[in-house]
Amino acid sequence: MDPPSRATHGKQPMKRGRKVLGWILAAPLAAIVFAVVIVATFDWNRLKPYLDNQVSLAIGRPFVIQGELSVDWQRDTSAGWLHGLLPWPQFTARDVRIGNPGWAATPQFARLDALRFRLAPLPLLAHRIVVPSLQLVHPDVDLQRDRQGRANWDFAPPSGSAPSAWKLELGSIGFDRGRLSLDDARRRMHLQVTVEPLQQAIPYEQIAARQAAAASAQAGRTAGAAAGKAVAEHGGTPAAADAMAAATRYQFAWQAAGTYQGKPFKGSGRTGAVLALHSDTQPFPVQADVHIGDTHIALAGTLTDPLQLDALDVKLWLSGASMARLYPILGITLPDTPPYATTGRLKAELHRHGSHFVYRNFRGRVGGSDLAGNLDYRAGNGAGTRPKLSGEVNSKLMQFADLAPLIGAHAQGADAIAQPAGRVLPVTPFRTGRWRAMDADVRFTGARIMHGGKLPIESLVTHLVMNDGVLTLDPLRFGLASGALNGALTLDGTQSPMRGTLRLTARHLKLRQLFPEFAPMHTSLGEINGDAALDARGNSVAALLGSANGELKLLMNDGAISRNLLETAGLNVGNVILGKLFGDKTVPIHCAAADMPAKDGVFDMRLFVFDTADAVINVDGTVNLATERLDLDVKPHTRNVRILSLRSPLYVKGTLANPDVGVQKGPLLMRGAGAVALTVFAAPAAALLALVAPSHDNGGENTCRAVLEQLRSSGRMMPSARRASGRGTSR
Repeated sequence: MDPPSRATHGKQPMKRGRKVLGWILAAPLAAIVFAVVIVATFDWNRLKPYLDNQVSLAIGRPFVIQGELSVDWQRDTSAGWLHGLLPWPQFTARDVRIGNPGWAATPQFARLDALRFRLAPLPLLAHRIVVPSLQLVHPDVDLQRDRQGRANWDFAPPSGSAPSAWKLELGSIGFDRGRLSLDDARRRMHLQVTVEPLQQAIPYEQIAARQAAAASAQAGRTAGAAAGKAVAEHGGTPAAADAMAAATRYQFAWQAAGTYQGKPFKGSGRTGAVLALHSDTQPFPVQADVHIGDTHIALAGTLTDPLQLDALDVKLWLSGASMARLYPILGITLPDTPPYATTGRLKAELHRHGSHFVYRNFRGRVGGSDLAGNLDYRAGNGAGTRPKLSGEVNSKLMQFADLAPLIGAHAQGADAIAQPAGRVLPVTPFRTGRWRAMDADVRFTGARIMHGGKLPIESLVTHLVMNDGVLTLDPLRFGLASGALNGALTLDGTQSPMRGTLRLTARHLKLRQLFPEFAPMHTSLGEINGDAALDARGNSVAALLGSANGELKLLMNDGAISRNLLETAGLNVGNVILGKLFGDKTVPIHCAAADMPAKDGVFDMRLFVFDTADAVINVDGTVNLATERLDLDVKPHTRNVRILSLRSPLYVKGTLANPDVGVQKGPLLMRGAGAVALTVFAAPAAALLALVAPSHDNGGENTCRAVLEQLRSSGRMMPSARRASGRGTSR
């Protein structure tokens, strides 16, 4: 017999290799087919007790599947062609109930008609539970948080349990119509929220445009037509103006009603349908329009990576009766203001410890003033670090009246106190209890400030720093009438009563620019210089001035004064006095000098002299700002015999609001006694000489210098010293 050929020997190993390769490929395929058959035919309801027990142990509270548990096989074409080749198991658990912890007011945390999720089989071999998608069908959720801060949405395994070897990876969550209730005792929030699918998806641009129009209309109702216009001009651009945001669609609508911090809450909005938990390329569209009391908050934009909550990018609209009312809503300490409206872009990184918000390129109106700028807010990190607000704010034109609520004048709200009848100084207390809730570092620049259209303050520049309850404005700089008011203000809210210090200097305030609508001032060459240094204690402007200690010095040269001027400036007391002395005519003033030390709110007229062409007027006595009472003697020393009304001294009693001015009983003053009267103020005159600064308009001449030099050279005793020695003038 012939031996087998070499070709025959070569075919046999090849056949065996093909068989081995076939078995290698067939075995896994058979295993997959076997697994598919088992999964498809297995009665999964038999595993419900085991699953209920394992999930309950994992979340630390009751979990039960009361309906059927079934499995279907589906291909996922949305994850790419490779994933779409093979079917994936999709589990459906019907009638799912999740219980509440024992401290909660109700036994059930959530109920779902069904819970559908896809499961990746192969990662199970590595103890990874990969759920690409989870669908909530008709969820009914009850969220609660008690006063101790315990929240039923915090799921934690029992203490002391060993960490699980399994790791859960959840890709996205899909929503359906449902209901949510929120009872938050810590934030005093009680809300009922319903979610319904839209009839058709709405693109981001349409939602942003609708919200901009609605916010503009609300701003107009709240803060006036100018505010509505400013918001409309700045609010129509989408927050995230890139292709990714523009491609998002809103598919669900929500409605909410209830109370927040004791205020009525009403809101509505739109959201997307699928929330991608680990993707920065699939933004989740969010939109909200909320009214809390008289505060309106609206936003439209996107949220990505919700587990980290570090990519919130929205257009934000705010409006309301006062910025101070945002404190219980946002936890940010802001001053009392007139009605306001702003719009800008908000980008946020929201973390449980230390969230970060950036409000970029905002614009708006506060009362009759415009505002713009950038603000940065960092929440506390839970380790004793206070939140901090920093940034810069600018105003092109600010109404002086809009600053009044900052000092308690015309204040509104729960903390405002009605101004007592007959009192001028604001009594509404500062909200020092809020000052320690956060720190601040904000620079403000006002290009121009208007006072009723008649007193233009050219500018305001200040740097506000609030650190652990201590508020500082340094510098505090006003540009006024081609001159400057420079100083610093500190209010220590950690002390009770609050302690305040004020240092202020006034230099080269031009009289003709200070009163531009007063014609007699147009030819004035004079100016005003002054210094103020005051320390005080109190929780309102009235209390601070009523306890002030320090001094106030003032010089005015080559000016003019009349009742019309004082009415323009709102000086009621001076208006009444001037009417008694000169009637209605305008009186040129060569020099006005004042040196007023203060002790416990009582300002003593150590030196208060007006040197006019017709007379020298000496004012003596006190002004008590604690009681707002006046006790003054006005002694005119006429240089002109024709002015008979100046031959007798006046008294000024009553209050700042209702002064009582009359003629003193006693001998008439002698003509020409003014020159003698000027010689009794040597010491205060010497102190005021430091305020005599060269005038830029008259070649360095200052008429007050000659007057003060004459007073200093007299060397006679001051009226305050005579009163102390018992030789004061009688009334």
